[in-house]
Amino acid sequence: MSEEVPKKDLPARGAIVQRDRQTYGVAPHTPAGIVTPDVLRKIADVAERFEVSQIKLTSAQRIALLGLEEEQLDAVWRDLGIQPGAPLGLCVRSIKVCPGTDWCKRGQQDSLRVGLEVDRRYHGMQLPWKFKMGVSGCANDCAEVCLKDIGLIGTLKGWNLMVGGNGGGLPRLSLRLFQHVPTSEEALVMIDRLVEWFRHQDRKCRLGKLLDEVGEDTLRRVAQGEEK
Repeated sequence: MSEEVPKKDLPARGAIVQRDRQTYGVAPHTPAGIVTPDVLRKIADVAERFEVSQIKLTSAQRIALLGLEEEQLDAVWRDLGIQPGAPLGLCVRSIKVCPGTDWCKRGQQDSLRVGLEVDRRYHGMQLPWKFKMGVSGCANDCAEVCLKDIGLIGTLKGWNLMVGGNGGGLPRLSLRLFQHVPTSEEALVMIDRLVEWFRHQDRKCRLGKLLDEVGEDTLRRVAQGEEK
């Protein structure tokens, strides 16, 4: 029998305390919101087995099981057999991704391929503050990169690299740091540099606030590898 999950480890395990302060929700990680019929069946079976109060499709493209007791959590994760999402904590929370050129008639860049690579590199990465990312295949921005710390928006000529967006009590739209980055590989290198830079900042705030403090030219130099 597995040990009971310590309360301090609940965020790292994808467990979220609910409004009643007595029950929890879990959010299995579903990269880019893509699932198979087998995954859906497994989630449905676990939901029935543990009599969850509600199943919720979240804004982070996950499927949350809500109303669980704390003593159920270990067994739920064991039966799901899916990596927990990272809905809480000082880390990369989620990477929201649109259908892109795979399925959308308006898609101009392959957001699914790039978004899955961004998810592979960054999901759950520990950072000085919470961090959200997105990849949209066209200017319609269905992945809401406009509200993400870092993201990409596809164009006919490449990618627009966006930084500094967030929702919350003081919402702000992201800034277009570079326009028409010609290749996905180049765009991913720029993101790598920006995330690594943010990871080493001794500052407890969202990237947008830090952007106000250091200026967009600093972030441009960082993205181009001209400043560490």
